[in-house]
Amino acid sequence: MRFIKNLYLENFFFVALAIVIGVLLMGFVWHPFLIVGQVLLALLFLVCLGDIFWLFNKNIHISAKRKTANLFSLGDENRIDLLLKNHALISLQIEVIDELPFQLQKRDFRQVVFLAPREVKKISYTIRPVLRGEYHFGNTVIYLRSKLKLVSRRINAGQLQMVPVYPSIIQMKRFEFAANPRLSQFLGVKKMRRLGHSYEFEQIKNYVQGDDYRSLNWKATSRHNQLMVNQFQDERSQPIYCVIDKSRQMRLPFKDMSLLDYAINTSLIISNVALQKKDRAGLITFSDKIETVLKAENKTLQLKRILESLYNQKESLQEANFELLYKAMKSVVRTRSMIILFTNIESRHTLDRIKPILKRVASYHLLMVVFFENTELAEFGESNAEDITDAYLQSAALRMNDDKKFLTQELKQHGVHTLFTRPENLSIDTLNKYLEFKARGLI
Repeated sequence: MRFIKNLYLENFFFVALAIVIGVLLMGFVWHPFLIVGQVLLALLFLVCLGDIFWLFNKNIHISAKRKTANLFSLGDENRIDLLLKNHALISLQIEVIDELPFQLQKRDFRQVVFLAPREVKKISYTIRPVLRGEYHFGNTVIYLRSKLKLVSRRINAGQLQMVPVYPSIIQMKRFEFAANPRLSQFLGVKKMRRLGHSYEFEQIKNYVQGDDYRSLNWKATSRHNQLMVNQFQDERSQPIYCVIDKSRQMRLPFKDMSLLDYAINTSLIISNVALQKKDRAGLITFSDKIETVLKAENKTLQLKRILESLYNQKESLQEANFELLYKAMKSVVRTRSMIILFTNIESRHTLDRIKPILKRVASYHLLMVVFFENTELAEFGESNAEDITDAYLQSAALRMNDDKKFLTQELKQHGVHTLFTRPENLSIDTLNKYLEFKARGLI
């Protein structure tokens, strides 16, 4: 039964069988064709039988092993390696199909590989997961064919495997360089000149253009016969909270990922950089109720707690309850902190409803509200109009996009910092804002 299950007839077999049937049908018109057709049918049967015996020879053995990372990063290209080994003493041409997780919705993965005797070959490909959760890989299926290509043998050479998809570890490590001031130009991270002082003295150094002249050390200047300045350490152990709105307005998709997932990736990056800079990182998520509260700490396991919490976040279909958020923050966030609020305010009505709460939070903390630019509306508004209807729709799209910019300006007038950015630029723009606030001594 197992033999029948792994035996497949190829397209060339059906072509040959159709030719034989045609010859047999012609035998009803002219009798010699009937004899020729019977001979061809017997020959086809014998050739297929020999092909089957060759394919199912015990000396032919192929193994495959899938190598992946322990976990995948959300929204990034993750590499997978397939190691194929031909244990036989003859060359083989095989077709490889790796059974990918259903979340990828990719059903056309197949590659044809030529293996020399005893050869080991590696096939590499990448996947881009856009949903968090468990990704289950099936078997690595190999179809073995002879040169006749009449029948094929199916070999399940791989193994079942589960890999979880977490918030982007790849991006977190990439932006980790921002924790080092000497490398803060990496990938567009701005190096901000510090405008104020902290209280902890670090060293005396040579004056360079841009240093605060109020920090000049005149005694050291006279001794070295050149300008010297006092350098102070940045303020440390400042509480940094990432507050994520998980309500239905955060379900909007951009490039296959929701706004919530963009906010989750950025929260992990900011938390890691904050911990690298000796600040305390915390996390709050909410929708119609408060769901996750991690008090800001800089302990060793804090980043792992944040990562696990972000991994388990689920989208909500309810409206966001900002009144409940304010009440929770009053009881949890007792000292002045930097609050990065990831939400999606689309209309003035929504802003008017939550503006008093945001102003109250900003009076106690350094609050920055993140606004997401609707890239599809912006691209549609800048495209060429083909008729009057398109022109009307494009003007409406541009007006909606401009209205969102006006909302950010309105919040700034009330002392609330804002960030208006595209979803794909969220991580780098938010990180630049954090570094800017650190350099200006606002936190």
